[in-house]
Amino acid sequence: MKERIPFLNRGPLVSVIRLRGAIGTGSRSQLNDEALAPVIEKAFRRGKPKAVALLINSPGGSPVQSSLIAARIRRLAEEQEIPVHAFVEDVAASGGYWLASAADDIWIDEASIVGSIGVISAGFGAHVLLSRQGVERRVHTSGKSKSFLDPFLPEKPQDVERLKSILEQMHGVFETQVTSRRGDKLSGDAELFTGEFWLGRRAVDLGLADGIGHVVPKMKELYGDKVRFAQYGRKRGLFQRFGMTLAQDAVSTIEERAAYARFGL
Repeated sequence: MKERIPFLNRGPLVSVIRLRGAIGTGSRSQLNDEALAPVIEKAFRRGKPKAVALLINSPGGSPVQSSLIAARIRRLAEEQEIPVHAFVEDVAASGGYWLASAADDIWIDEASIVGSIGVISAGFGAHVLLSRQGVERRVHTSGKSKSFLDPFLPEKPQDVERLKSILEQMHGVFETQVTSRRGDKLSGDAELFTGEFWLGRRAVDLGLADGIGHVVPKMKELYGDKVRFAQYGRKRGLFQRFGMTLAQDAVSTIEERAAYARFGL
């Protein structure tokens, strides 16, 4: 009967946003700002939540999409004056940790993998294979850098040098995000921004997380035993529900599994 009376105090509400998977725009299963925008907006605005909890399980991905999602979370948190708590499941590495850093505090499991604060660029070179098959690659450009890192041409030292410069700049952006959000909580360890990653309590010791904790008991600890939870996440399409995906999605799934595999998952 009490559930039907709207003006009775039913306990504080916590909106829970699930952020699972690789970050990018390669497939419908990946996390990106366009797909998550309505989910995040609802989580902050619907039902006057007392707090927002992020359930994160991501090996990373696109730096830009990571930045856009994190920025949206911070903007809404400040506009609505709502605290944000991040809870890491298996992994919050690279862009996944970027998402976690958008929260006011980060809680992890003893076995969670956290860190990998760095930037990576991977590709392939096929010019030797083509030459063995008697295939000649012909490229004509109107700018000297237009064929930058063409995988069907021999790698150019100047291209590699330029790529490293871009990666270093992006690494600096990532480092600034983490230091601005975690501040004095960080230990100052020389390995923090090398791309290394850590497990559970070691991550806490380094200041990458605030402690060991899971969403339900921690939220009850902070907001009382009567706390309620509203779940928010992307809905899977009809084809995804039955395991049917397009070829592009299949390739993205393989890439995502490879990303998780880097952390033994």
